[in-house]
Amino acid sequence: MGDSSPRPIAYSRRSSSRLGRRSSIMSSGHANGPVYRRDSTISNASFVSDVEMAHEEVFAGPMSESVPSSVTGFAHRRDRADSVASFTYFQEDEDSPEWSDDQAIIDEDVEDADVPKRSGGDLEYDLESGSISPKRRKSSGFSRTSAENPLLSRQDSAKTDTSGLGRGARSSQKIYVMTEDLTIVVAGFTTQNLGFLIYLCCCVLTLGLGYLVLRWLPRWRVRLIGSPQPLRECDWVVVENQWGEFAVQSITKASYGHSASTVFGLGEKKGYSLEYDEDDDPVLMNLRFLDYRYIRFCFHPLKDKFVLCSDWKDPNWINVKSIRAGLDSDERHRREQVFGKNAIEIEEKSIPQLLVDEAFHPFYIFQIASLILWSLDDYYYYAACIFIISVVSITTTLTETRSTMKRLREISRFECEVRVLRNGFWRQVESAELVPGDVYEVSDPSLTQFPCDSLLLAGDCIVNESMLTGESVPVSKTPATDDSLHLLKLSTSSMSTEVAKHFLFSGTKIIRARRPQGGQDDEAVALAMVVRTGFNTTKGALVRSMLFPKPAGFKFYKDAFRYISVMAAVAGLGFIASFVNFVRLGLAWHLIIIRALDLITIVVPPALPATLTIGTNFALSRLKKKNIFCISPQRVNVGGKLDVICFDKTGTLTEDGLDVLGVRVVHRPAMRFSDVLVDSSTLLPGAAYERDPTVDYGIHKAVLYTMATCHSLRVVDDQLLGDPLDVKMFEFTGWGFEELAQKINAIDDEEPQNTPSSIARPPPGMEFGIDDTRESMNNTPIELGNLKSFEFVSQLRRASVIVGQSGSSQGDVYVKGAPECMREICRQDSFPVDYEELLDFYTHRGFRVIACATKHIQALNWAKVAKMTRHEAESDLRFLGFIIFENKLKPATTGVIDELNDADIRKIMCTGDNILTAISVARECNLIDRTAHCFIPHFLEGDVRDPKALLKWQSVDNSLFELDENTLVPLPPPAESDASLPYDISNLRNYCLAVSGDVFRWIIDFGSENVLKRMLARGQVFARMSPDEKHELVEKLQSIDYCCGFCGDGANDCGALKAADVGISLSEAEASVAAPFTSRVFDISCVPEVIREGRAALVTSFCCFKYMSLYSAIQFTSVSLLYTSGSNLGDFQFLFVDIFLVLPIAIFMGWTGPYPTLCRKRPTASLVSRKILTPLLGQILLCILVQVIGFEFVQRQPWFVPPQLDTEKSNVENSENTTLFLVSCFQYIFSGIVQSVGPPFRQTMRNNLPFVVTIVATSLFSAYMLFDPGTWLADLMVLTPMSIDFKAFLLFLALGGFACSWIAERKVFLWLARVLGKIHDKLWPHRRKKRKEYKLLLEEMRM
Repeated sequence: MGDSSPRPIAYSRRSSSRLGRRSSIMSSGHANGPVYRRDSTISNASFVSDVEMAHEEVFAGPMSESVPSSVTGFAHRRDRADSVASFTYFQEDEDSPEWSDDQAIIDEDVEDADVPKRSGGDLEYDLESGSISPKRRKSSGFSRTSAENPLLSRQDSAKTDTSGLGRGARSSQKIYVMTEDLTIVVAGFTTQNLGFLIYLCCCVLTLGLGYLVLRWLPRWRVRLIGSPQPLRECDWVVVENQWGEFAVQSITKASYGHSASTVFGLGEKKGYSLEYDEDDDPVLMNLRFLDYRYIRFCFHPLKDKFVLCSDWKDPNWINVKSIRAGLDSDERHRREQVFGKNAIEIEEKSIPQLLVDEAFHPFYIFQIASLILWSLDDYYYYAACIFIISVVSITTTLTETRSTMKRLREISRFECEVRVLRNGFWRQVESAELVPGDVYEVSDPSLTQFPCDSLLLAGDCIVNESMLTGESVPVSKTPATDDSLHLLKLSTSSMSTEVAKHFLFSGTKIIRARRPQGGQDDEAVALAMVVRTGFNTTKGALVRSMLFPKPAGFKFYKDAFRYISVMAAVAGLGFIASFVNFVRLGLAWHLIIIRALDLITIVVPPALPATLTIGTNFALSRLKKKNIFCISPQRVNVGGKLDVICFDKTGTLTEDGLDVLGVRVVHRPAMRFSDVLVDSSTLLPGAAYERDPTVDYGIHKAVLYTMATCHSLRVVDDQLLGDPLDVKMFEFTGWGFEELAQKINAIDDEEPQNTPSSIARPPPGMEFGIDDTRESMNNTPIELGNLKSFEFVSQLRRASVIVGQSGSSQGDVYVKGAPECMREICRQDSFPVDYEELLDFYTHRGFRVIACATKHIQALNWAKVAKMTRHEAESDLRFLGFIIFENKLKPATTGVIDELNDADIRKIMCTGDNILTAISVARECNLIDRTAHCFIPHFLEGDVRDPKALLKWQSVDNSLFELDENTLVPLPPPAESDASLPYDISNLRNYCLAVSGDVFRWIIDFGSENVLKRMLARGQVFARMSPDEKHELVEKLQSIDYCCGFCGDGANDCGALKAADVGISLSEAEASVAAPFTSRVFDISCVPEVIREGRAALVTSFCCFKYMSLYSAIQFTSVSLLYTSGSNLGDFQFLFVDIFLVLPIAIFMGWTGPYPTLCRKRPTASLVSRKILTPLLGQILLCILVQVIGFEFVQRQPWFVPPQLDTEKSNVENSENTTLFLVSCFQYIFSGIVQSVGPPFRQTMRNNLPFVVTIVATSLFSAYMLFDPGTWLADLMVLTPMSIDFKAFLLFLALGGFACSWIAERKVFLWLARVLGKIHDKLWPHRRKKRKEYKLLLEEMRM
């Protein structure tokens, strides 16, 4: 290591070192557990949002957009707008916040973090997030929520009923779990005997009714039987989350007898306390833990609160060599006791449990009560049919629930045998027995996917992480180093770049796992250490997101149940009116009660909640047939309200595999670019006579060598795998590629790595250098070895490699990356004079440009390579030239963008590519108007770190056109200027903005709120955006009232896909943690499909809702009119209406598919809007009018059969009953036709064959009952004779009502709704509906 003299670098196929059998065993220490270092860092994120996720994407390739990140999108989740602001068992007292010691000290994790220095601003320590963040201007504070702002303020976490570190007795605490975006309050209770006795008596005396009521109102039950207790003493807890969801969980207690550090870690106060205090690590005689939604919280006796177990990190994980020793049996048993088994076991409820949960739902209890009521009223046939339907419904639901849970269990459950190192010996164990710290073999051929979250210690792996990112491009994993171990922070929701490239995520598929074949031991294997197990893993988080999806908060469902409550109030009024009327008629008391209660079952239709989901279920079925899958069904309706769609560019709008157009290198001494060199033979001709003697081919050779070596490709089954851009670039060279074996964890061995990771060889005929020939003496064939790689980092926007030639003591550094970053790392005299000119030429035309640079290292040995830092390698470089890629649009892109343009849905491109390239692609696919100005901001003074920097907005096509820096409205060009524009850019009215990531960040941090909002309203292209900035863009758009969708390939869009109202990932996986929607069709044609189906599902829900409301109103009117004379509908009449008319019509009404053309207007999402309620109330009044006319006219007929008053039972056989029943049958049918809305959101009715058949069949049967019913039918339906003239009158009455309803629905009621709206706005201007903020902004900016 100490020898720094240059000597030839020789390649060996196998390393000389061997991996010996590990004999060292972790000391078991004293009786209470292992002795841990007292100065290591305790995990501090049990309830805090520690470090924000995914600031760098990890991949093996040059450009961030085309390659998957190992970072999931868990950090990028915003709280929904409908989350509750207060909790039942947690009171916030802002006057007297209490602090605990651990909150008063800045954690070591924060000190080690890279804290940005902001001039002009001071730093504030966020005690909830566990991070230091610069104070920002208020301009960025208007978003719904920022990823850096936790849900809780600093005071919240410390406030409790009582306080004290280890001495207090807090009875409740608030916890924020960042990885789940979940805020919960935990309150401790014990059961009080008196309250429990009262509860039992209440349940028994009310025959179970008290049990049901308290089951539906758990807060009342807790209030009755629970007695608040400190968390350290309670027997059970109440857990309430921010959406008001309520759960009662028991506390699990287990004897333990080991130190607290084995559960919580140790050394939180490193650097602040010089003395060791025994109280810092007491022995825990008992463990108290809480499992909520498969998240385990352990009670910390010193902190007097529950903390997360999933973020535990062994303080001994500091050295790769030492941790490869594995665990002993005692330590494994202790860790299993704390962390549980390594199994994602979803609790499977038994059939009786599922039956109880389903049958005790208020819906079915209401059904049961109705069945009892109908049976008491002698409606046996009707009650029997409804009972059978309910049983079938419950059975179907149970079957579906069981099958869904079974399928989810199959997806989540993974068991296999692994070879694990225990007590210094290898043994075969079940994967469920793994615990954090176990070392196991990953190169076992039988292992197809990783059984837990692990850290690679030896060997190398290529994995498919599509489950996490939605992208199936393979990702390379390399062995961890001591530095990466230090950076490993399990308290965060993501891994840093340096850690993620060594991190093996649970559930990801193994494409290849190689043992370190260059080791000194033939038995050497690829090793990994278990870091997280079970539900604490990444796969566990995915399963948990499926089991417990966040409430969508869609207004429609809230309004629907609000309307049901109003109808229930109407039913209550009907109950009172009927009760009074029946008392007046002198009916028997049992009949009075039964009849009055029966009215409630009519007004509140039990099937209403089920019919609201019909449209969504049909939409999901149609989407699945189009290879679009959804794991969050409630998002389907939200898709119908989208205002803006953000698109990733590469892999989404454009093809993944970019074709190399050619290379342009720098010609010296002219310092100008060469012509386009379209293949490797013209770039570097093989024969001397083919070369131009005036050209310095050394630069050509360096560019070729860059393309051959500066990549992250791997070979699996003789096939190159990696970033598609890398593959195309390497194929351009025509070279060969070979991976070599790696020494196990060479960086930590005594000798440095002495074998390159890969070798690139030229094709036949090019084996020798340009100055060599086959006949030369001592010539050596070219073999370029990759000695060390610095992978692509999104912040740096470049990748580099150190390359050596076998037998040579010299080496070279080759760098490729974004042209913008080359100015910082290359010598200024190496840039050609036409650098900017040529770059603008290609980026304006949509080509992707990669810049190349190099430097030569005269004396190079392995020790020098090992010590060389990235900064040293990527400095003082010589610029070489450009590699130009054709960025081809996908075939479907332009058509879809045009369709969205026609539908007036805003489109935004959000990419990591060059801003000019992005603008060119946006114009090519019509995402922005080709004839309109596009303005780009740049810093006139200062830079992104300067709060006082000034921005200047200029047209990309003519810099004479500028925007006002405050209003972002175009300024008039100077009168003396030539305003002629290239590319026919003449439209200034429809201008748009294109913003780069650095300007976006500056405006967020330091710009005015007004400029930020206007930029969001007019911005069409956002380029050079990091994953975090993409996520933040989505949140900012939502903050100005956009309903925002995001479509991407999942590579580095996970945060944005999660934050969007509708996220669509283009992926091979059916279910991805990346987004609610996943499309297996790899283009954006899925976007209009989701919007179409969302609109159709939303309109279908309104149709079904209005139809079921009309059904209730029609039947309520019929029964109320009959009640006036003590009559009612018959048993089979109810049966026919509910089963054979209403049910099939309601079901098949939702069968109608979406209209193929997207229209410019969007369906309303508010059930209580005038557009919905005005027509609904109008239709109800028309139905009442028709029935009243029939009711009055039948009484005047000479053959009228009046009802015979019977005080013991209802009389059904009378002319009033027959008239109202027949008229109402036609009303049910015709109302279905009226409410079955077609274009512009759904197809016409004639496209829905089942619905048309149902309407025709029921209409013919109703006409048959009216005009010529058979004797059997007349007896069954209890129909009385009527004259043919009156029958014709009833038919014309029904048809006339249908015609009025049709005309009024299409013409009158919508006009009336607008009139009422205008009247409302004039009378109550302060209650006028608030317009969306982005619409107001666009109006202000309109020229």
